[in-house]
Amino acid sequence: MELPLDQVRTLLAVVDEGTFDAAAAALHVTPSAVSQRVKALEQRTGRVLLQRTKPVRPTESGEVLVRFARQLARLERDARGELGMSGAGEPTRVSVAVNADSLATWFLGALAGLPDVYVELRREDEDHTAALLREGLVMAAVTSAPDAVPGCSVRALGRMRYLPVAAPEFAAAHLTGGLAGALAEAPVIVFDRRDDFQDGFVRRLGGAGASALRHFVPTSEGFVDAVTAGLGWGMVPQAQAEPRLREGRLVRLGGRELRVDVPLYWQQWKLDSPALGAVAEAVARTAESALSRP
Repeated sequence: MELPLDQVRTLLAVVDEGTFDAAAAALHVTPSAVSQRVKALEQRTGRVLLQRTKPVRPTESGEVLVRFARQLARLERDARGELGMSGAGEPTRVSVAVNADSLATWFLGALAGLPDVYVELRREDEDHTAALLREGLVMAAVTSAPDAVPGCSVRALGRMRYLPVAAPEFAAAHLTGGLAGALAEAPVIVFDRRDDFQDGFVRRLGGAGASALRHFVPTSEGFVDAVTAGLGWGMVPQAQAEPRLREGRLVRLGGRELRVDVPLYWQQWKLDSPALGAVAEAVARTAESALSRP
């Protein structure tokens, strides 16, 4: 069964623009033509592809075709570039989802020196970056998911080490006695309302979870600054914690044996794209020196 490319591209335009009318304006056709193309594609595939909400969202089947449309566009741009047909000044761009802690510590170093490749980064927690791949919103992602998203390849990058730390004055005031019990009552720093990392650490120690007394600090740099300022304790990447530990501005909790290693993986579209391949190799090289080995 063939997938008419004009229909697939129209579906992508509707998803990107959010409405049928906006897609029609972007494609320079009538809204009726957009609706007819999407309906014809749904009839051809035998599936509902769009949720008719505002903005429009793809169904699970629609996500498959949206991802295909983005991959097709990437291949077309690469082919045009190799044939010398790209428009003047048109950049080669790769979209990547990456978690905030990687972005703040090691990931940007991987991009230095990449010739003629520009990146569009989307910051997302490593537990959720795979969803952006699945929806076709990015071409690659740093993720904690070892199982490949359909249509993607996966490779291990290494482990990002986190240390439980606090400011010395905070630890002296709040974290005396049994650590699990103290952490369950002491103020804690969390990234956002989806962040379960600190709770999971306390559960590992035998507690029920971290305290309900929590500050939400949604940046990696702000997170470690909040811990250093004594607002609460938190799990901080080793690369960010070590300088402050040496300066005495932070202390480790529970001794040197307590840490959490989070495995990270690189997932990307299965495309023979020179730009995507160059980014993947640069990320793998940098991760090899920056992350812990299993």
